[in-house]
This record gives sequence, C-alpha cells and structure tokens, in this order.
Amino acid sequence: MKGIYKDIQETISWIKHKTNHFTPEFGIILGTGLSNLTDQIEISYAIDYADIPHFPVSTVKSHKGQLILGMFEGRKVVAMAGRFHYYEGYSMKQLTFPVRVMKFLGISLLFVSNAAGGLSQHIQTGDLVIIRDHINLMPEHPLRGQNDSKLGTRFPDLLHTYDKEMIQKALDIARKNNIRCHAGVYVAVQGPNLETPAEYRYMNRIGGDIVGMSTVPEIIVAKHMDLKVFAMSVCTDMGYPFEAIKVTTEDDVIEVARSAEPKMTTIVRGIIKDYKLL
Repeated sequence: MKGIYKDIQETISWIKHKTNHFTPEFGIILGTGLSNLTDQIEISYAIDYADIPHFPVSTVKSHKGQLILGMFEGRKVVAMAGRFHYYEGYSMKQLTFPVRVMKFLGISLLFVSNAAGGLSQHIQTGDLVIIRDHINLMPEHPLRGQNDSKLGTRFPDLLHTYDKEMIQKALDIARKNNIRCHAGVYVAVQGPNLETPAEYRYMNRIGGDIVGMSTVPEIIVAKHMDLKVFAMSVCTDMGYPFEAIKVTTEDDVIEVARSAEPKMTTIVRGIIKDYKLL
C-alpha cells in the first residue's frame, strides 16, 4: 500500500478546500439503480468524481458519478452516487480508495448498498436483504501487498464485521413499515456476467442468500480502518431455484432497484436518525 496514504491526504486536502472543511458523520455508497437516495439529501456540495484527485470514474449505467456532501435526517453525510467495480478494470486498491477517503473525512459508520441476485427460495425479487455475513469469491484482495499501519492492522479480524444490533434495528424498521426484508449472506463474485445455473446452485449450497459484484472489497477496507459498517442489498433477479431463473438485462436490474429504493431509504433514514456516535 506504499503511496496510498500520501494520495489519501492529497485527496482529503482538495475536498476540504472545496467544501469549506465539511466533516461528515456517515458515509453512504449507493449501488446500481440506487443513486436517487441523494434526492433526499439537503445537498451542500456535489463534486464529479472526474474532478477529485486520485478518484476513479464510474463507467456503469445509472451511476451518477458524484460525491455528495450534505444533511440527511439532520446529520452530516457524504454519499457516493455510484461506486466502482473490479470488473470495470480498476484494481481493488483503486475501487476501495473512496472508503479510505471517507474515513479520513471523519465518518464513523459506512452504509453500503447494492443490487444483487437471489440465491434462496425465501427471497423474492424486490425484497431487501440486510447483509449479516459474506463469502468472498473475488480473485483479488484490497489488502494484498505491503501494509501501512497508518491505515490499519496487517491482519484484520472479520468476526464482528456486521453489527448485530444494527441488523436487528433494520429488520424492526422494515417490519414496522411492512417492508419484505431478510438478513442473509452475500456472495461476492468478479462479474460482469451474471452467473450460470450451476454457479447459482453452488453458491446456494455453500450458504449464500444473495450474489453480487461489489460491496465486499469496500467492507473489508472499512473493517481494516475500524469503521462500523451496515450493508444492504436489493434483490433484483432470481438465481435459485432453477425454475425461477430468467434472462435478466441491466435495465431489468435498474428498474427493480429503483422501485425498491424508497424502502431502502426508509431503513437507512431510521438507522441514521437514532444512531449514537461514539
């Protein structure tokens, strides 16, 4: 990770200068079809990724490609309207760089959202899934290489990565608002192709409830930097059982994600409103 710390400091200095030293409490990463949550933020600053030093640029349809800073439920937040993926050609260190930037901006809790495929017969298209654990099947790792102790420990323990109290809080909010919501295990794969029926079956058998092409690298880096995390998926298509699988396009995924976005926003809103910072 040689050189990353210097890049982070340069990026932080640039952002603080542009935002009059805005110091967010929470970070939010918005996945495919989910960037409209930023419409609920009282925006103070909106910065194109292309203008930020050392930031990658999102190439995925429906990702706005902006860093949003403002107020949400009376709390200061920084939101990524669109994320980066390994399949876009970025290295793991590049695509997780914004997580490190948000940490140094001042956040103590990171929200991560994504669109994902269902691996359980109990999960339906449009359902929300609060991630309680993950299985990492990606071919690269964001912490590979020389470790910088200024960023985190060499061997972070992932045992308590997903906070049980926040998971239960989210499920309670969903129940009170009649939102179909589950707690489940997220399987991370490289992409960009959707999986074969045999791969869906395999991931179901090893304990997966949903599958996607993001999130886990960001979660690992957040944990490396001692950030609390809360992660949530919108099930946009079914990969299990076999009879439920159908041809799915990117537009299909975006449409389902956008229709489910208000439900996701309700849960994020409830957690942020009641969250007590340490």
